Amino acid sequence: MRSLSFPRGLATLAGAALLTIIAPALAEDPEALYRAQCASCHGEDRLGGIGPALLPGNLSRLTPEAAQAVIRDGRAASQMPGFGERLDDAAIASLAEWLYREPEVAPTWGRDEILASQAVPHPDGSLPDAPRFEADPLNLFVVVETGDHHASVLDGDTFERIHRFPTRYALHGGPKYTPDGRYVFFGSRDGWITKVDLYNLEVVAEVRAGINMRNIAVSADGRYVMAANYLPHSLVLFDAHNLDLMKVYPVAGEGGESSRVSAVYAAPPRGSFIAALKDIKEVWEIPWPLPTEPVVATGHMATPLEPRRRHDTQSFRVRRLPVPDYLDDFFFDPAYRHVIGASRGGQGGMVIDLDSGEKVADLPLEGMPHLGSGITWEHEGRRVMATPHLTRAAVSIIDMSDWTVIKTLETDGPGFFMRSHANSPYAWVDVFFGPNRDRVHVIDKASLEIVETLIPEPGKTAAHVEFDRDGEKLLLSLWEEDGAVIVYDAVTLEEEQRIPMSRPSGKYNVWNKTRYEEGTSH
Repeated sequence: MRSLSFPRGLATLAGAALLTIIAPALAEDPEALYRAQCASCHGEDRLGGIGPALLPGNLSRLTPEAAQAVIRDGRAASQMPGFGERLDDAAIASLAEWLYREPEVAPTWGRDEILASQAVPHPDGSLPDAPRFEADPLNLFVVVETGDHHASVLDGDTFERIHRFPTRYALHGGPKYTPDGRYVFFGSRDGWITKVDLYNLEVVAEVRAGINMRNIAVSADGRYVMAANYLPHSLVLFDAHNLDLMKVYPVAGEGGESSRVSAVYAAPPRGSFIAALKDIKEVWEIPWPLPTEPVVATGHMATPLEPRRRHDTQSFRVRRLPVPDYLDDFFFDPAYRHVIGASRGGQGGMVIDLDSGEKVADLPLEGMPHLGSGITWEHEGRRVMATPHLTRAAVSIIDMSDWTVIKTLETDGPGFFMRSHANSPYAWVDVFFGPNRDRVHVIDKASLEIVETLIPEPGKTAAHVEFDRDGEKLLLSLWEEDGAVIVYDAVTLEEEQRIPMSRPSGKYNVWNKTRYEEGTSH
């Protein structure tokens, strides 16, 4: 029997008409509607494909109402079309509600799936070793633009855009660099790790470590990458050269209870990864092998050759540290001897000695401190740290010698990001939440007082400061779809220029992120 065929335009119209006819019936079967309209891009099992994964954990930052709007109107600057002319409101609401249900069969992502996902378009050592541009490679900025899922590379001296390229959907946790600054690794909520050669401005390797990933960490010698997953409950270790899989660590307590991983951090002075666990009262430390000679040709090392270790855990084995409470968000002292963790529920924190495993202090930090954005500096002969709060209009300043809160600054609203630089007299903190989100406070690190409040653009969210290599200039984001990166003089606080960007969520200077020093978040 001869099959019928239609010209492309007629076929599209016919398909749209057919869908309009059957949409009311599909509204009663959202799974069938998903298979008909979504699976080709987002995967039959909702694990993602061309489009992102559509599981409840992956949609945690998108409200059901916002999900309905995306289904109806599409997403600008992406391949996501709108279905408002094809589906009625009932069908859209039914589909959105179904996406927030857990699947009947829990999805899996293990060794076989990870290996199958790996792609290495440019194997390690196959590209030229000299940068394709004239800019200082250690003073580059990588700017993550979440509005249209791109990243821009800026010259840190002139702030000219060197390159702009597409990224995976919903990058999270901040990009991580190798110690020479040549390679940058991005992690996405969907579990993808992407390695980019900044000298050649090329994606050189990619692999999917999980279904819902929190962040990644890169060892201080640049040889290993660790991924922290919410789904599945695992840590995943890779060789950084081509992102070859080395080991999958199922995360479970001594009694077998499984746990999500809140985050993983590199601890250069310890030569190890430190993992925060969401559902069991433990901190994990996983050492990496210590290098016997410099591994960076430039000599720019982020850590000494012999990190301090006071345990006998073998490389890539798990050292378990029981703790009194569930700890989510971490901050480390400069020596990485102590970890400061936020307790469950945001009602304070505690300090754990990573050598002994003992709790040494409780911290009265009500209002969910955002320790991951904390900073530290020398003040009157003592080391202090400062952290914003996610649900409280305050910045807490703590004496790290005795772990007492020495000052609480009232701000114009809860903050998210805080930054400074060793060469700057100021610390900057945004007011990310609430009606005053267009403001950013400037704190004098000597007087511990707010000395200036800037409003770069009334009504537009101002967030996330990053300094250049020398601390002379800084970049601030207008966190909007039609946003910008604003360049300020770090001393006079005067605005110098604006660079249009699509929701620039974060800016990361190579030099600052490959050195563990005063004023930088870990």
